[in-house]
Amino acid sequence: MQTKKKSLRERLSSSRVLRVMFGRRIIVVCAGLVLVMILMAIFAPVVAPYDPNQDDLYNVLKGCSAEHWLGTDSNGRDVLSRIIYGARVSFVVGVVSVLISSVIGIALGLISGMAGGVLDAFIMRVMDAMQAIPMLILAMFLGAILGQGLGNVCLAIGISMVPGYARVTRGQVLSVRNADYVTAGTLCGASRIRNTLVHVFPNCLSVNIVTMTASLGGAILAEANLSFLGMGIAPPTASWGAMVSGGYKYLSTQPVIAIAPGVAIIIQVLCCNMCGDALRDALDPKLRGTLGSGHKTRPGRKNKPARRSDKAESGVA
Repeated sequence: MQTKKKSLRERLSSSRVLRVMFGRRIIVVCAGLVLVMILMAIFAPVVAPYDPNQDDLYNVLKGCSAEHWLGTDSNGRDVLSRIIYGARVSFVVGVVSVLISSVIGIALGLISGMAGGVLDAFIMRVMDAMQAIPMLILAMFLGAILGQGLGNVCLAIGISMVPGYARVTRGQVLSVRNADYVTAGTLCGASRIRNTLVHVFPNCLSVNIVTMTASLGGAILAEANLSFLGMGIAPPTASWGAMVSGGYKYLSTQPVIAIAPGVAIIIQVLCCNMCGDALRDALDPKLRGTLGSGHKTRPGRKNKPARRSDKAESGVA
């Protein structure tokens, strides 16, 4: 008996995670905006109309026109081109810093949860001390020590976000390290390292994936704050935070210079946070079957319309 191959649309609709995640229109819009920004960052040399770092002293502080859609800054550089190239910097900093923090934090959480005792207490007290300091303040302190530059900014933001991953991972390890399959692996001769990597680590991935998507927006916002304060990306590299810092002086005469990159930061961070919340809802087993699909129905049956008595009880006229 031949079975028909499912189309891509049918497979996506049958996937519970994708159905729950994209069950709301606002999430679809946010995911589309994130995808557009990613493509814009990748193909920045093709999309940008001008060189973002080329000074043009004959066109300083020009308003919006057909040649420069968002005008020019104090050095005559095209604002739209710098926003497009600034998306590349924001995504690079966000992704790299999240990878740095997740790798270090997950490793520390696994070691702390599996080792226990003095080592566990020491690692957690260090994480508590780091978490007692606001992330932005800690990133500013590390940025002042490391200096400006793309790599240093990624490292400073990544280190400042390590405690969150370490605590989440440790909590997951403590909940599964005494499970039957972990004990069975030990009885079969598996070492602690093998048990950790094969049985414990996979159970920590889903929670950390959600944490990574949720902290991506925070990392992008932290980079914008550092660049605004002059401690982030070194000029003349295009960065949204640095553009806001350089353009707020001209709010009364040329407000687009500061408002346009500020709006870009808001949209990017908001869309990343919304997608992270949607992924959390999709991977949360407690919400299984309650989001994105409405009321659960059996195959081949339709939802029955509400009876008149139900409407009267609910107060609907």
